[in-house]
Amino acid sequence: MKEIKAYIKPIKLEKVVEALKENNFKSVTLIECEGTGAYKREDSLPSLKFHFADSKMIKLELVCQDEEAEKVIEIICKNASTPYPADGIIYISDVKDVFRIKTCKSIKKFDF
Repeated sequence: MKEIKAYIKPIKLEKVVEALKENNFKSVTLIECEGTGAYKREDSLPSLKFHFADSKMIKLELVCQDEEAEKVIEIICKNASTPYPADGIIYISDVKDVFRIKTCKSIKKFDF
């Protein structure tokens, strides 16, 4: 299994999530966040909460089967891209196992 973490622009969130749902990737975790990177917009201002951050982002997380990871990446890239710099980034990690809290049982093959 693969865990996919994608940092995308908030304006692209609805388009990305709808595209994932249309392709049967329905279980997605979304987290509002701020970050900083190599690119900095001229009109960006520091956050009141985080004095180093200059970019509002959404962190999108999902877990899928190994063979589905490339499809998820394609969907995110196609739907999160803008004509401007700093669209975001995607990280992929291996997932050793998944457990349901209710049963405390491993579910190595799952359909969320």
